[in-house]
Amino acid sequence: MSTQTETATAAYIYYYPLVENLRQVQRYVATGIGSNPAAPFNSFSHARKLAGPEDTFVTINNDTVYSMAQLDLSGGPLRLDVPATGDRYYVFQFVDAWTNNIAYVGTRATGNAAGSFLIVPPGWAGESELPVIRASTDIVSIVGRFACTGPDDIPAVTALQDAVVLDRIDPMSALAGIPATSAEASDAAALFWAEAHAWSTAFRAPEAEAGYQGLFEPLWADDAAEARASGHAAGVAGLEEATKGGHAPVFDGWTVGLHSFDYNSFALGLGTVDEDLWKIGDEKERILIRAIACRLGLWGNHAYEAVYAQAFTDIDGAPLTGESTYEIVVPSPPPVGAFWSITLYDIPNYYLVDNAIDRYSLGDRTAGIRYADDGSLTITISRGEPSDAVARANWLPAPDAAFRLVFRLYMPGETILDGTWSYPRVRKLADSTGA
Repeated sequence: MSTQTETATAAYIYYYPLVENLRQVQRYVATGIGSNPAAPFNSFSHARKLAGPEDTFVTINNDTVYSMAQLDLSGGPLRLDVPATGDRYYVFQFVDAWTNNIAYVGTRATGNAAGSFLIVPPGWAGESELPVIRASTDIVSIVGRFACTGPDDIPAVTALQDAVVLDRIDPMSALAGIPATSAEASDAAALFWAEAHAWSTAFRAPEAEAGYQGLFEPLWADDAAEARASGHAAGVAGLEEATKGGHAPVFDGWTVGLHSFDYNSFALGLGTVDEDLWKIGDEKERILIRAIACRLGLWGNHAYEAVYAQAFTDIDGAPLTGESTYEIVVPSPPPVGAFWSITLYDIPNYYLVDNAIDRYSLGDRTAGIRYADDGSLTITISRGEPSDAVARANWLPAPDAAFRLVFRLYMPGETILDGTWSYPRVRKLADSTGA
């Protein structure tokens, strides 16, 4: 591999989160995604049900109902009003163009009382009596999640969603939007580099990364087209390999992303925890982790909001597949302040998998699950419906093919955050066939 191709490969890893993120922003604005209808910039798109297989977004959750807003702050500040939510968990997560989590509003961060907030663009120098959320790029996503126990709970969630208000302070100001490029969509490499160049120019990365970005300047020359194409191919393959592990601790077979979203060290605002514990100090590691996080779980929260643990294999290291049957014994309720769940996804898209009973996750709020006399919960994962009544009540359906599990722990307790809590193991049943 030539030096220029190596540089282009590193550049792919660097720019991938920006490009992939803004492509998803465009989807939400132009067409919507699954249960979330299209909504113009600076307005909310509210899902009216829990996500399912039709919601084709990487590692989407099946625990909360989404309220999404794509913000364009080039036209000036916005005011956000949120209602009181009683004892219901919710979070509004603010994500900049580079996928940095820059602020939180919600149960953990600001409480469940009604509140108002001012969201301002980079460089804003005004004053406000409201709590201020300072954006690091003009494009920001609000990823809103309202806890929901199931279909019967949807009307209550809908009422809360409809009480959320987002207003432009200057509704007549022009919006810059996301710059268009002239690259052909059929040429994946050319399109990627065109978007990376245009969008990194429009939405500047932190000044502290200027030196790193400077390494990539020669790639924009016309005579670097071959290196860009080779670097794109190598970058795609390298990122897929990097997602397989080695960058997060493994507890009881679960790769636990305690610091998978700690790559933002420069724009930590309202509701974030600005401490060294929650920052990745090494620049190259931070950039790689950012790309991995985008590939595996775009718009995931910091661990102090929610911990995401993933399993591609059982406790013995064999890949999870619908050809086998598995059990997970949860001996006692996990130490969380909100709730927990285990969700099943396909590979390699990491989408929810269609099944006969429309169950895509199982956790402490799942209707009809059955606990043992000692308070433990045994989850059965298989392709075919179990014959045993308890196993059937606690069944998480699997596909015919390989799959991935994600264990979510919302508002995790101290033993989860310090790594001392024991995760329930995924065990393959002897002589199981998955049928």
